[in-house]
Amino acid sequence: MPDHPTPAPSEAVSPSRQALDALAPEAAPACAPSAVALRRQLRRLSQLPEAPWLHQEVARRLAEKLGPIRLTPRDWIDWSAWLGAGAVPVQARYPVAQRWVVEPHAALAARSLQAEAEAAPRGWRTLWRKPDPSERVHTEPVSDPAPWRVPDAQGLQGAQGVQMLWANMALHGASDLPGLLAGWHRHLAVEGFLMCSGLGPDTARELRAVYRGMGWPLPTIDFIDMHDLGDELVRAGFADPVMDMERLTLTWASPQAMLDELRTWGGNVAHGRFAGLRTRAWRDRLLAAIDQHMRQPDGRIALTVELVYGHALKPMPRAKLAPETRVTLADMRQMVRKKGQP
Repeated sequence: MPDHPTPAPSEAVSPSRQALDALAPEAAPACAPSAVALRRQLRRLSQLPEAPWLHQEVARRLAEKLGPIRLTPRDWIDWSAWLGAGAVPVQARYPVAQRWVVEPHAALAARSLQAEAEAAPRGWRTLWRKPDPSERVHTEPVSDPAPWRVPDAQGLQGAQGVQMLWANMALHGASDLPGLLAGWHRHLAVEGFLMCSGLGPDTARELRAVYRGMGWPLPTIDFIDMHDLGDELVRAGFADPVMDMERLTLTWASPQAMLDELRTWGGNVAHGRFAGLRTRAWRDRLLAAIDQHMRQPDGRIALTVELVYGHALKPMPRAKLAPETRVTLADMRQMVRKKGQP
């Protein structure tokens, strides 16, 4: 496990990122996420004994940002719940809110179901009957070519949507980020809010430098910058996006300990990753390069992690001005409904 991280106050600066997800896989940049690789990693991560330490820590930090929000949700969606590790801190903040779980992979849905069953109260009447929380856990079929396709909101809690969608450490796990944000927007009720987080572009900059120096393809995808994320949220229909970031410095006793920890966060899912199996000799070269270039004066291996946080609202729908304007019946009802009326 790494030492307790310390945030750095400075803000990340990175080149503007283009919209990658509309490109065909063969045209995607080398550091764009691969949907096939993402599904493979989700299946592997579902076998971890618990959610990654980093995800638990980021969930705690994201939950602290709920303090200034005045709206108390009646219903909320926990997106990619098992890996996101947000159930405990969010339920501590909103103990009576109904929680809905959406998982991007059947193996992760099984872990969420297991966690729900283990957390369910067991009275004497249910002592011999295993709880069945499946009605509150929704999954995507493994064969679905778009692993982040959102289930129908009608199947969750009705057409009006939920008041909060929580998606911890999910931003960098999307091969179709615009589609993912659009799905989140559909799930939210008008004036509902989104809380999301993910890795930013300065993550693993020391390790990326080692790979560049060795002439190898980069070991990570191109993580999204918080300013670009804000632009994507606006394009998806969100209003008043508030972006935040912080850098953590994590340290380990050895290069192998660092690589073992990084493996619990996921793997390299970039299109340009090395396609074959690496040899033991290659791994020895990697460990030696990490030891040479990333060991600090105190003797520990240090790595930067940039965390990006996003908060945004779903505004009241507005009809666009045009010679002919068409609105859906649902949007029309929202536009004419007064506050306090059913």
